[in-house]
Formats: sequence, structure tokens, C-alpha cells
Amino acid sequence: MAQAAEERTPSPGPPGFREYYARYAPFLVPIFAVFTALVVGALMIGLTGGDWLAAYIGLWEGSFGTPIAIANTLVRATPFIICGLAVALAFKAGLFNIGAEGQLYAGAVCVVVVGTMLQLPPVLHIPVGIIAGALGGAAWAAIAGYLKARTGAHEVINTIMLNYIAIRLTEWLIKSKTPYILGDPADASGSRTRFIAESMHLPGIRVTETAILHLGILIAVLLVFVVDWFLRRTTTGFELRTVGANPRAARYAGMSVPTSIVLAMALAGGLAGIAGATEVMGARYALSADFFSGLGFDAIAVALLARANPIGILFSGLLWGGLLTGARLMQVRAGLSIDVIKIVQALIIMFVAADQIVRFIYRIPQRRAGEEAMISKGWGGG
Repeated sequence: MAQAAEERTPSPGPPGFREYYARYAPFLVPIFAVFTALVVGALMIGLTGGDWLAAYIGLWEGSFGTPIAIANTLVRATPFIICGLAVALAFKAGLFNIGAEGQLYAGAVCVVVVGTMLQLPPVLHIPVGIIAGALGGAAWAAIAGYLKARTGAHEVINTIMLNYIAIRLTEWLIKSKTPYILGDPADASGSRTRFIAESMHLPGIRVTETAILHLGILIAVLLVFVVDWFLRRTTTGFELRTVGANPRAARYAGMSVPTSIVLAMALAGGLAGIAGATEVMGARYALSADFFSGLGFDAIAVALLARANPIGILFSGLLWGGLLTGARLMQVRAGLSIDVIKIVQALIIMFVAADQIVRFIYRIPQRRAGEEAMISKGWGGG
């Protein structure tokens, strides 16, 4: 009888749509979040009397619709991708790095020093400039890491304060006239440094009179895969992730938690410093006091959107750069304020951060008990 019952029991067939959706939809939460933000943004544009379709067509054409638009988006996205990696790497170690902007300035200052005081052939000057930027950013971020590791001072407070110090220090270095330190005596406004040597300019293709598609985007893509490999395939990367997930377990396993904290912050700062280097060496060839205004905080949003996944940051950085690049044409086509773009960005962040809303709307299974986003751990990483 038992054998006959087994024979009558139908064998399980291939999984249907619901099974596939339940299995893979959680990976699409950021995409659903972006889509939902665009829908809500369209409703807001419509309520204010604007043409949402013309606005979004303008946004697309201004960011990805033409080869020139794509080139401008790639240039704009480069620092967001690299700084997003800086924030994400710290996230993986349980740290919330608010200091990417200060680390950018520290790296950029080092690049300007090397670019204005050294005369080298391009084959040496460019690598030396990138290394100088990385070391400057790493040294600045390591201060916060050391304070966190040795005194328990929270990295959020430390990195915010270090941002202000870096920005004001850079402003003083540029605007000081008795004597001139980094400022350019030929600049009447006194708002920028001297231009770096031509031998330090990143090679690129000029797409417009003001924009050059430079080597920085390739550096950003390379760093994406390097960071992903480092975190997934190396012993040090495993230690950083273990410290971020459970410091007590890491300590019990013989890992040095203080060393990992300092190392994670230094590596994150080094990435931000490279972002500063690529901007100075590939975009403007000089440094001004407001050069990176707000970029470090936008990098946090880029990392949040990608859920600290290095590969995902490549796409979220391109999205962020596209939103900013296409904003101007979006304004012209629909007669909207630039603030609309900021609203859409804020909506994207909100829906990504509050992903339970997105999961509810699209009937995506909720997180299992104990499953927690790495982003939130950074606030309480002890």
C-alpha cells in the first residue's frame, strides 16, 4: 500500500513564476526602489503642473541619450563610484565613513603638491600622483580609525569633524597670500591652486570644449573589481568582514579588531583620495575650496543604493552621475527646478533605506529573522 501511495504522489515539477520571483526578487529591491521613486517623482511633477514625460525624456537624453551625454555622465560618475567604494569598504568592516569628502580633499592637496613641485615624465608623474592621492586620503582617514580603535571615539563624529578640518585647511592653503602656499598668484579671485604640470594630466578624449572623457573611469571600474576581489578572496578582506559582522567572534578567533578598524579606514580613505586625484588630474587640473562640495555625502547614497556591494556601486554611481548630468536638459524640457532632481534622489534613498515598503508593494518576501543590512551595522559597530 505504501509503495502504491508513493507511486500516486506526483513528482515535483519545475519551479513556477512565484517560486522564481520569491527566490530572485530580493536582489531586485534597489531597482524596484528606483522605479518607485521615479513614479512618485512623476506624480509630484504632475501635481505641480509640469510635464513628467517631457521631464524624464529630457533626463534620459541629457544623461544617456547621446554619445556626448554618455561621456559627460561617465566623467560625472567617476568620483561617485570611487567614493562609493570608500564608504562601502568601511561598511563591510562595521564602520560608517562620513569622511569621504575630507579624505577627497586630503588626497587632492597631495596631488596638487606633487603636480606643482615635481617635474617628471608622464609615465612616472601620473602613477606618482595617484599614489600621492591615495596616501593622503589614507593618512587622513587613519586618524579616525586610530581614535575609534584606541579610544572608542565614534567614527561618525570623528569623520564629520575631520571633514571640516580638511575643507578649512584646504581653503587656507589656497587663499593664503603672505606667503602664497598653494594658491596661484595669477588667479585674481584667489580661489584655486596653481595648475598641475601637463605631464600629470590623465589621458582622455575631448568630447566638448569643457569636458574630457579621461582615464579616471577606467580606474574606477578597475577599483570596483579590485575591491570586490579583496573583500571576497583575500584573508585580510575576510577578517574585515568578520570584524564588521561580529567583533566578538573575530576577537575570539584571534583577529586583531583594532588593527582591522584602522586598516579598513585607511583603505577607505585611500580610495577617496584616489577619487580626489582623478578629479584633479583628469577634470580641472587645479583644486578650489568648493571643488568637492557635497560629493562625500552623495557617495554615502551611492553605497546605500548598492547595499555596499562593489559591483552594484558601479551601476548606482552611473545612475547618480546620470541624474546630475541630465538635470539641466530636464529643466529646459519641462521648465522645472533643479530641486526636482534632488527630490527624486531623496526618494530613491528613502525607498532603498526603507526597503520594507518596497517589499510590501511588490510582494517580495520580508527579510528572515537575523538577516540585517550591513548598512545599519555601521552605526553601532563597536
